[in-house]
Amino acid sequence: MNNLITTVKQSVTDNSDLPFSVYSSVQVQNLLNVPIVKPLLIAVLDGNKELGKHSEIVCQAGDFIFLSDNPAINMRNIPKDREYFALLIEFDFEDFEHLQQPPSIDQNYCVGKITQELEMCLSQFVEWARFSPSHLWSLRKQEIIQLLYHMGHKDISSIAAPRKVGQKVYSILVNQPAFDTPMEDLCDTLAMSESTLRRKLKSEGTSIQDIKDHIKLGLGLHLLQTTRKSVAFISEQCGYQSQSRFTGRFKDRFGLTPSELRKTKLTE
Repeated sequence: MNNLITTVKQSVTDNSDLPFSVYSSVQVQNLLNVPIVKPLLIAVLDGNKELGKHSEIVCQAGDFIFLSDNPAINMRNIPKDREYFALLIEFDFEDFEHLQQPPSIDQNYCVGKITQELEMCLSQFVEWARFSPSHLWSLRKQEIIQLLYHMGHKDISSIAAPRKVGQKVYSILVNQPAFDTPMEDLCDTLAMSESTLRRKLKSEGTSIQDIKDHIKLGLGLHLLQTTRKSVAFISEQCGYQSQSRFTGRFKDRFGLTPSELRKTKLTE
């Protein structure tokens, strides 16, 4: 596992525009209501990760968890000997289309061990991403899915359930988190009336405002975890007119302030 950690750390310093992310901390991180919009593979390389309101799922170093979309899930990142260190790869729903087994709606996550084969596959993906064009990233992501499937994780097909209207709205709005897309433009893109859109989103337990909040605060969480940008800069990137407004909404959502989260990444 040390070789994969080294490969990931070396790649992160080379280029910030990569098809994967790294979350790390030297102190415990308690994060509430973390939104998962696209299928997300989390490979825990050091420390432990607990998920659920009562830590129902525990992943130790050497484990992975593949999560389906979830509007809010509690996470606890726990350093062990050195730190908490995890590799995150976000997938598109289209990446699962090649699987032969039809998806099941009963399972919304998949947990397993990072075998030698999977570790090698992830290392190759990380190294390859440093020089490959972005339009080819999906091909290598599909290889990861195929490997997991043939390793016996057949339930991985359930991760990519049929796309919901909320997921389509998210995919439209996510590219411009700081820009308030007019409702008319959104409805035109989706080819449905405003009343139909709101009704369908309500049936999925969400709303336009919920999705916008997911995007803005999710981006804020991501930037705090993966960059050293100032909180003021991040709040602006997320579309908040003031840092205090961003800080308040961030704490309401995740249970801690941006500054408190940043402290978990700093050594004493």
